[in-house]
Amino acid sequence: VQLVESGGGLVQPGGSLRLSCATSGFTFSNYHMSWYRQAPGKERELVALITSAGSSTNYANSVKGRFTISRDNAKNTVYLQMNSLKPEDTAVYYCYAKDRSAWPIVDYWGQGTQVTVSS
Repeated sequence: VQLVESGGGLVQPGGSLRLSCATSGFTFSNYHMSWYRQAPGKERELVALITSAGSSTNYANSVKGRFTISRDNAKNTVYLQMNSLKPEDTAVYYCYAKDRSAWPIVDYWGQGTQVTVSS
């Protein structure tokens, strides 16, 4: 199983980035996908979630209206479009996959990609 994030980097406040998470080794369309982030000295927090079929999304209040999560089940990839970036968005961003029906929980994490918002 692999989840490989890309697209992070350094961006000025007000700028945009698009993160991608390319997956392999599991049936992507059976998994709800999420983006989490962790800033230095803080706990990891949920940023956005998209259900397995892409029919529903949910966002942290801090990113609503600025970030958009999407997925392409044909490409086994999930995306996070980040607009109007703020310095407080600086964090390592992680891709997370959770089987929609398995019990016990079956889930996977990516290795993370750094996003730095600074002038």
